[in-house]
Amino acid sequence: MSFNQPINRRKFVLGGTAAGALIALHPFSARAAANQAHLRVMSTTDIHVHVWPYDYYADRPSDSVGLARTAAIIRGVRAEATNSLLVDNGDYLQGNPMGDYIAYERGMKEGDLHPIIQAMNTLGYDVGTLGNHEFNYGVSFLDKVNSGANYPIINANFGQKLGANPRGDTLHVKPYIILDRQITDGAGKVHKIKIGLIGFVPPQIMNWDRAHLEGKFAARDILEAGRAWVPEMKEAGADIIIALSHSGITNDRESSGMENASLHVAGIDGIDAVVTGHQHKVFPGKKFKTGNGVDVENGTLMGKPATMGGFWGSHMGLIDLMLEQDGGTWRIATSQSTTRPIYKRDGRKKIPLVKSEQDVMESVAKEHKATLEYIRRPVGKTDAALYSYFSLVADDPSVQIVSNAQLWYMRQMMKGTKWEGLPILSAAAPFKAGGRGGPDYYTDVKPGPVAIKNVSDLYLYPNTVRAVLIDGATVKNWLERSAGIFNQVSPGKADQPLLNPEFPSYNFDVIDGVTYQIDLTQPSKYSTKGDLLNPDANRIINLKFHGKPIDPAQKFVVATNNYRAGGGGSFPGNDGTTVIFEGPDTNRDVLVRYLVEKGTVNPKANGNWSLAPIKGASVVFDTGPAGAQYAADVPGVSIAPAGDGADGFARYRITF
Repeated sequence: MSFNQPINRRKFVLGGTAAGALIALHPFSARAAANQAHLRVMSTTDIHVHVWPYDYYADRPSDSVGLARTAAIIRGVRAEATNSLLVDNGDYLQGNPMGDYIAYERGMKEGDLHPIIQAMNTLGYDVGTLGNHEFNYGVSFLDKVNSGANYPIINANFGQKLGANPRGDTLHVKPYIILDRQITDGAGKVHKIKIGLIGFVPPQIMNWDRAHLEGKFAARDILEAGRAWVPEMKEAGADIIIALSHSGITNDRESSGMENASLHVAGIDGIDAVVTGHQHKVFPGKKFKTGNGVDVENGTLMGKPATMGGFWGSHMGLIDLMLEQDGGTWRIATSQSTTRPIYKRDGRKKIPLVKSEQDVMESVAKEHKATLEYIRRPVGKTDAALYSYFSLVADDPSVQIVSNAQLWYMRQMMKGTKWEGLPILSAAAPFKAGGRGGPDYYTDVKPGPVAIKNVSDLYLYPNTVRAVLIDGATVKNWLERSAGIFNQVSPGKADQPLLNPEFPSYNFDVIDGVTYQIDLTQPSKYSTKGDLLNPDANRIINLKFHGKPIDPAQKFVVATNNYRAGGGGSFPGNDGTTVIFEGPDTNRDVLVRYLVEKGTVNPKANGNWSLAPIKGASVVFDTGPAGAQYAADVPGVSIAPAGDGADGFARYRITF
């Protein structure tokens, strides 16, 4: 497909444009002269199987998700662009019940098309790369999915075996591709251009999906791979090189094995632009800070244009490049980085800015219908509401039911083993707790039947069960790591912010089977990344087992998941070496089986942990507005409304 196709003059509604209005010509197109050309690089990232504008967990339409909506923006830009490119930056394969339905129920036979690939084929992507969640169902499954793509999928740092240097690696897919295209300049003349694209994934996949990857695959440092392959791309004649970096943006200095390395990817000599993702944020955007090579206002990393297009189809990333010929090759004269949202927020109301493209929805209509049938299947009943609105400030029923199920399962699994008779604890964290998912991103299951959609809502990821063997001292440090989600609080001060927004909720483990309090007047012992920060800090106080202070030398079996046990989150006692049991079941399947066996459950939070009182202090935190109905029932803490938070959240106050 060449860039200089006849322009389709269909009319689209983009952003705030009026219905039926043509999009204004971009200044680069208006100014392009002979030997200058305007190239528009459109991107999606972190789609996570969200094709339909539908929230399968809530079982209702959604105005803020769906590639079918993003498609309207893509086609609108494409229709008005003489030269355009559409790329995907990974995490397309897992993340909602449709993905689980295909992986666990329908399956992928040779020749089958996965619905996300069907939708992306419909849109005509040019290139894609792998994200970390592509490995959640195993590499064989991934290969069957990718075989149906009508576009190349590239990655430069994942393969079967690492060589002495990156060019000697046995990679699983091609590290890069060079597209031989035609481009039309401002005078209407057609030229040849070679556009190189290279893909990267966080090397942490080797921990996060250890069960699927260990011993069979390997991942290399992103920057090491990039610095080796980009010169080869230049040697092969690439005029410009675009990195598809499924890796986030931080202002941190470069370090080996970085998870969020996109800033330094941009600094690699020869890379001209970077498409980023993984963090579920928007760049350029207010969630990022300018400094150390990050320029939010100009949308650049190390002076190179970059974009991050949100998640679940919420935004399309757009990099506009003004190219000009220089000695027979093309170079970037100037650039602009923006994102295009599919909705806007008016207070707590979401207003769609585009309509879904019907053919994209129809491409997966059969799978959408089957997914609805799948998620509505009852598996048990709960006598208590299961909600996560206050899961970061008090013991919580949505986490409690997961812990109960893990304890039930692990007691069975330890029978007949050499560890039978050891005390069993359970570690679980809230997955849907607002944050980057927004003010509606919470679990809320009413008393009554519990369907598969509710189980998926309670446990988002297809993790598998693990058990680790640790001592009481490590239990305490595990909890110290979790307690890093809280800011330090001073006595006598009012309305101090309670939660650290950089700390993901899935790293806030609650350990059931022990009781404890968290003293927030102490600094955090660990950084948000798990590095030892304050060795002498002790936030975890009154830690008890069976009503007595925990014995630091006592051995415990702790039920958890493959992500945590394999080193995910950098928790003490979890580096893969302490694993004593690798379950064949996903944590989600365990929850389903627990519900089926029990029939009816009543998983009210047992209040085994709480925040220690702080004299004269109060703290504030944000949660979903729908949590108001449960605020009075939260155990061990008095929660009062404190007005509106930002971006549609509600603010609450805890007075000690």
